[in-house]
Amino acid sequence: MIQILLVDDHPTIMEGTKMLLEQEGNFEVSLTNNTEKALEMAKTLHFDLMLIDLHLSDINGIELAKQIISINPDATILIYTGFEFKNHFNLMIEAGIAGYILKTANKEQLVSAVRCALRGEVILPLSLVKQLRKVTVQPSECENGLDKLAISNKEYEILQKIAKGKGNKEIAEIMCMSQRSLEYSLTSLFQKLNVKSRIEAAMKAKEMGLLGTFDFGH
Repeated sequence: MIQILLVDDHPTIMEGTKMLLEQEGNFEVSLTNNTEKALEMAKTLHFDLMLIDLHLSDINGIELAKQIISINPDATILIYTGFEFKNHFNLMIEAGIAGYILKTANKEQLVSAVRCALRGEVILPLSLVKQLRKVTVQPSECENGLDKLAISNKEYEILQKIAKGKGNKEIAEIMCMSQRSLEYSLTSLFQKLNVKSRIEAAMKAKEMGLLGTFDFGH
């Protein structure tokens, strides 16, 4: 039986992914949404592969992957994300991560990615490979463009809460920041996305793949 650990803080995504993988018959998927528990499980249990969400509530998925690899250098890890993260590519490779799979992948794509990673193959979407080729041809132009689109974890959390319909005051309270700080963050976010309002920001983020349909609503 192939043992897989899925670390994610979206319950519906976790259960859906577990169901898809375990339909294969020889996959057994363990779940956790807790960073400390993930590290403890990595220390004490054997997993053939780990799927880690890029944006966890308390840590970046790449950073968690680095901590796990420091514990177990032979760990096979795929980043599991709702959007393509070209500006994180170098960090991912440097950390020793095997690649990433989008949460929008269908069952066949997900299972294929897992089996390829288990064979020691790197998993990268073709769209990213094409982008890397462009960067090689015109490094300065492409790198500058990617830098402008680099969304921080905090900004990503703000986008998620905007998509859920939460107001500035509520978002500031949830994220333990002043409304003034939130306004500064929103201004920076609007500039990066080239939008002028919260609604535009949420819709633009969805168009770019930063947010999925599941991020919207209450």
